[in-house]
Amino acid sequence: MLQTPTGLAHGLVGQSQQIASIRRLIEKASANRLPVLLLGESGTGKEVVARAIHDANPRGQFVPIDCGSLVGTLMESELFGHVKGSFSGAAGDKRGLVELADGGTALFDEIGDLPLEMQVKLLRLIQEREFRAVGSLQWRKVDLRIIAATHRDLGAEVAAGRFRLDLYYRLNVFSLRLPPLRHRKEDIPLLVDHFLSAGNTSGLSGIEPSQELFETLHAYDWPGNVRELKHCIDRLNALHSEGALQMSDLPSALQYHCAMSGLERLSGAVALSNPPTGSLPDFAMAPKSPVISLPESERQTIARALAATHGERGKAARLLRIGRTTLYRKMKQYGIE
Repeated sequence: MLQTPTGLAHGLVGQSQQIASIRRLIEKASANRLPVLLLGESGTGKEVVARAIHDANPRGQFVPIDCGSLVGTLMESELFGHVKGSFSGAAGDKRGLVELADGGTALFDEIGDLPLEMQVKLLRLIQEREFRAVGSLQWRKVDLRIIAATHRDLGAEVAAGRFRLDLYYRLNVFSLRLPPLRHRKEDIPLLVDHFLSAGNTSGLSGIEPSQELFETLHAYDWPGNVRELKHCIDRLNALHSEGALQMSDLPSALQYHCAMSGLERLSGAVALSNPPTGSLPDFAMAPKSPVISLPESERQTIARALAATHGERGKAARLLRIGRTTLYRKMKQYGIE
C-alpha cells in the first residue's frame, strides 16, 4: 500500500492509529464483493471510504445514492427505473440508479432514511441480485457491490421498528466505524495542510497557520467532523485574500467555543487552585449576567486574573491555561494594560 509523505492514502488524510486501521480494512473490504456497512457521525468521510473501497479494486461505475433524497412516489423509479406507460408521465423507458451501478459499486448513503417498503426491495436486491423496474414483469440480474452508510444507530432503529432486522443482518457482513475528528485530533495539522493545498489549486492564495490557530483548532471538538474543518479552512483561505488573517475570521461557532472554553478553564483553575504559599490571592469569575456580553465577561475575567497575579502575565496565562501569545492578543483586543 502506498503511503504519501502527507499521510494521504485511499483518499484518507491522517497518520493516526484510527486512520491506519481504516486503511487496512479498506484493503480487506476491496478484495471481495460482500456488502459493506459504514458507520459514523456525519462528516467523518463515509463516502470517501466508500470510493476508496471501489477504487482499490475498480470495476464499473461508482454510483452514490442519497437515500434521504429519495422521497415521494418516484422513489422506486429513481432506484430501479421504469418502463414506458407504467404511470402518468412515463413517456419512455428509464434506467434506474441500480442498473447504472451494474458491474460496479452502489453506495446507499444514509441507509437509515430508507422507508420500510423500499427496504424490502433492497433486501431482495442483495439476496437475489435482481430487481424489477416499475411497470415491468421481468426480473433483471445485476452484479454490483453494495455499500451502505449511515450516521444512525441501526440497532436502535431495528428495535424501534424503523429498520428491518433481516436487512440489517444482510448489510452488516463487513462493517467499518469511522472515528469522529475529536478522537483523532493529531490528524488536524495534516488535514489543514491538505485543505490549504486544495484551496491553492482553486486559485486561493493560501494562509500560513499560526501556532495559536492550531491550538484553537485542536481545542475545538468539531461536531461536524472533517467536513466542518474543511469549511472552516476554506473560509479562512478565502478571507485571507482580503488581508491579514485574524482570529475573528474563524466561524462563529469556533469563536464562541474559544471564549466559553477560556472562561470554563479559568473557572476550573480557580476552583482547583489553592496555593500553599498564598502567592495568588483569591479572585472571582466575572458574573454571568444576561446584560453582560460574552466579550465583556471575558475581558473582566482576564483583568481579574491579572490582578490576582499582580500583573505577572506568565502566571495569568498559566492560570487561564492559555498561551502567552493568546493572552497578549486578548489584552490588546480589550485594551488591558
